[in-house]
Amino acid sequence: MNRRDLLALGAAAALPGLLPAAARAQATWPNQPIRMIVPFAAGGPTDVPARLIADELSKMLPQRVVVENRTGAGVVVGSDAVAKAPKDGYTALYTTIAHAALREIFPSLPFDPMKDFQPVALTGVIPMIMMVNKNLPVNSLPELIELFKKNPGKYDYASTGNGAALHLASELFLKQAGDLKVNHVPYRGSAAAMPDLLNGTIAMMLDVANNALPFIRSKEVKGLAVSSADRLPQLPDMPTFQQGGVPGYEAYTWHMVMLPAGTPAAVVTQLNEAINKVMAMDSVKARLSDLTMQTRSDTTPASTAKFLDDEIAKWTPIIQAAGIKAN
Repeated sequence: MNRRDLLALGAAAALPGLLPAAARAQATWPNQPIRMIVPFAAGGPTDVPARLIADELSKMLPQRVVVENRTGAGVVVGSDAVAKAPKDGYTALYTTIAHAALREIFPSLPFDPMKDFQPVALTGVIPMIMMVNKNLPVNSLPELIELFKKNPGKYDYASTGNGAALHLASELFLKQAGDLKVNHVPYRGSAAAMPDLLNGTIAMMLDVANNALPFIRSKEVKGLAVSSADRLPQLPDMPTFQQGGVPGYEAYTWHMVMLPAGTPAAVVTQLNEAINKVMAMDSVKARLSDLTMQTRSDTTPASTAKFLDDEIAKWTPIIQAAGIKAN
């Protein structure tokens, strides 16, 4: 590059309007607070990690990251707000596995769950635990499967709502364990379902590990298996589903940050790198481990997009086979 070219480049750098949009975005972002929309209620199992991550991002970035809870129609209202937000990196979505089910369980949506979003970073996955009421005559997953095989349609299982992570994971179990016939009873959250599991009205419930642990440790329910590929450090004696006789079974709820599709690539990359730095912090990993989240700190926008594609491909046939639709 000669001196004339260098002078021309310097002149272009001095005039932001002459720089490519991505370069301008990278040079100036963020210059105002960032909204992180959580399409779940405040204080819930998605909101708590989102706020921890937002707080650490606020310390790392030159602007604050502010969590805004936007609930309604499952995750539709909050997700729609992000899909229709300006493509400037100042409105992000903190969502879960529910996003992978949207297209199948809702007959019509005001946005496209794939085309209208840019995946940024996968922050972590949370395993689930199979629980049964303590009076059910089983003490292992193989015994539960045998009981259901001998009594099709006799027993009920609980979930936190149609199309929710626990519903999908339960249907995956029933399918992979031999097309077991167990009745689905949706509740408004696991806290609403737990009394019926404890009193025996409900036979079985999958719940995220941090919700299930206190009831298993107090022996109010029987914990039979964990949905991750490996055993949980908190329950080293509990087998996985695969060890309990369901080959290939693996299910998690997961947390992911997204931006509106069309956000400059430079901004997407900067936010991804900032989130990865937060997720690599020992204090963050320790706090989220207490919530049984297995954190991720090495994802890229490309790997996050592939993860989402794979999850949609995994759950779509399960949703279709079970005929799951929004309430």
